[in-house]
Amino acid sequence: MISKVDRKAERQRRHVRVRTKISGTAECPRLAVCRTNKNIIAQIIDDTKGETLVYVSTLDKEIKTKKANKEAAKEVGTLVAKKALEKKIKNVVYDRGGFIYHGVVKELAEAAREAGLEF
Repeated sequence: MISKVDRKAERQRRHVRVRTKISGTAECPRLAVCRTNKNIIAQIIDDTKGETLVYVSTLDKEIKTKKANKEAAKEVGTLVAKKALEKKIKNVVYDRGGFIYHGVVKELAEAAREAGLEF
């Protein structure tokens, strides 16, 4: 009998593997991405203090696309980069959150790079 793969557990396992290798500091904070079926969330986090420096999601008023598609990911990526540059954050470490670097996660990263973030 073939057992069904628990996709959530697999993603969490990948996320733990990624988080053991990367951590955000005050000089180079972590850009964490969370993707759900309805929303896209991006945060810039300083792990040494344990605080979120910048938070952007598709629930914000500045974002016009209210879905979790590539267009919304581009908007979230550019807005998070814009807010980060306002707080004088230029270098970040990209944390894909266990998600595969494909589709929405990739579009958000590319949009943030084009808007001025370096990672």
